[in-house]
Amino acid sequence: MFPALPSLRTTGARRAPRTSPGALTGALVAGTALTLTTGCGLFAPGQNGDVPDDINVVSPMMQEGRPLPDSFTCVGSEPGEDGERESYSPPLSWSGLPENTESLAVVVDDPEAAEVFWVLFDLDPQSGELRQNTVPADARQGLNSTGEAAYQPPCPEEDDPHNFRFTVYALSAPLDLPEGAELSSALEAIADRALARGSLVTGTE
Repeated sequence: MFPALPSLRTTGARRAPRTSPGALTGALVAGTALTLTTGCGLFAPGQNGDVPDDINVVSPMMQEGRPLPDSFTCVGSEPGEDGERESYSPPLSWSGLPENTESLAVVVDDPEAAEVFWVLFDLDPQSGELRQNTVPADARQGLNSTGEAAYQPPCPEEDDPHNFRFTVYALSAPLDLPEGAELSSALEAIADRALARGSLVTGTE
């Protein structure tokens, strides 16, 4: 339904177990920047003021308040011919960007666990969407909480409910950071440039 285009990179990953506490070192190293992921967004007082929640974020594959579909978690999709399951980054689309938006960023996180699964930045604000399992050619990925520049699929557990938040940030300028930028650096740069934001939040039943 969402074919990968020649100008896009894929984000698919093999099925992986739930992240162990030791693998969350990246989240702890982020320190202050990660504490900003609590509440409504990445921002604390003094960082760009109050950032309005004006952006409308939707997905044809996810619903607000509903469980995250298996294809986008570590459970993965239905097994293919080789018996392997694949996990993908979900498609997103957005509207309501400020007129002076020069760049976009996407952050996928679990605000309760202070765990960041994906940081994608320098997206073209004219695009209006992010296709499933792809990274636009001109966009870059920062490190997530496991220290990888990739989409790390969340691992929801029935006895440990969490919300997974997909947030789009309208920015006043590109981040001017390299591929694989440190998590704390990317989050702080997003906070400094944010004009508006909007989130789609999936939950657990």
